[in-house]
Amino acid sequence: MSKKVVTFGEIMLRLSPPEHQRFVQANSFEVVYGGGEANVAVSLANYGLDAAFVTKLPNNPIGDAAINELRRFGVDTSFIARGGERVGIYFYEKGASVRPSKVVYDRAYSSIYQAQPGDIDWRAAFEGAKWFHFTGITPALGDNVAKLTEEGCKIAKEMGLTVSCDLNYRKKLWTTEKAGQVMGKLMEYVDVVVANEEDAEKVFGIKAADTDVTSGELDMEGYKYVAKELMDRFNLKIVTVTLRESLSASDNNWSAMLYDGEEYLFSRKYNLHIVDRVGGGDSFGGGLIYSLVSGYNHRDALEFAVAASALKHTIIGDMNMVSVDEVETLKEGDASGRVQR
Repeated sequence: MSKKVVTFGEIMLRLSPPEHQRFVQANSFEVVYGGGEANVAVSLANYGLDAAFVTKLPNNPIGDAAINELRRFGVDTSFIARGGERVGIYFYEKGASVRPSKVVYDRAYSSIYQAQPGDIDWRAAFEGAKWFHFTGITPALGDNVAKLTEEGCKIAKEMGLTVSCDLNYRKKLWTTEKAGQVMGKLMEYVDVVVANEEDAEKVFGIKAADTDVTSGELDMEGYKYVAKELMDRFNLKIVTVTLRESLSASDNNWSAMLYDGEEYLFSRKYNLHIVDRVGGGDSFGGGLIYSLVSGYNHRDALEFAVAASALKHTIIGDMNMVSVDEVETLKEGDASGRVQR
């Protein structure tokens, strides 16, 4: 059985002040690369799967650097289109305690922002693949990119791939009305959905009752309602919801639920002291895809995904650099953090 997974989206250059400095304090920026679907591809490659990332990048040294970052983790970059003028950038100021993190985007007119249907050889990329993954960030970049995403989804379904989507609503990229219109059309092709406490409400108007993430209170019955509404509306096979309780910028509770049309499964809850939370949802998606492709039952798949994403919160950068053994150790209950000799 094929275990090849293809992901599609934008990889960006991330610039961050050192430690927990504010932008106004910074005399230098630390450089990493990342982006929702690229982060998923790196997770899958680290777990030993055949992972390919598809995007469009400029044919210049910064585009080369982004590709080389993916290649060093074993991600297949051979289907990346080249063209356009720039790699998108985002600036990330890391919060602490009661001060939230901040993101400033500089991604307009990037190569993927200007990509058009026909730029990607989807059939070549999907050859031998089992799974296709994208997020709601990618179609938010523009109508042209939404059409390119739909083109990929349509061919993926024609070729028999499972399609997953992390809704990933970004208010700086589009309105709730536009998101609902575009994502509603794309959901026709989707089998597995990842969402968080805001996505379903902002994109599709489906809200969990009696829940206020800023107070750290979650109502589990409300999330059952959200999952069932998503599944019924879009004829999905699996709906997952990540459950983040923000106690502060430095400390969160982290768990998730999975609904498969028969059971509502809730994971173990992790109390996290955060090193870097960017990519937390992507690492959940990567863990979920790996475990489902590898034949885990739904309970174990959920626990693997949550453990994987809990570990990501301890790693600087966008990408989750952990192995299957490390995730399994945490999944099986060893959260001691003791030195391994």
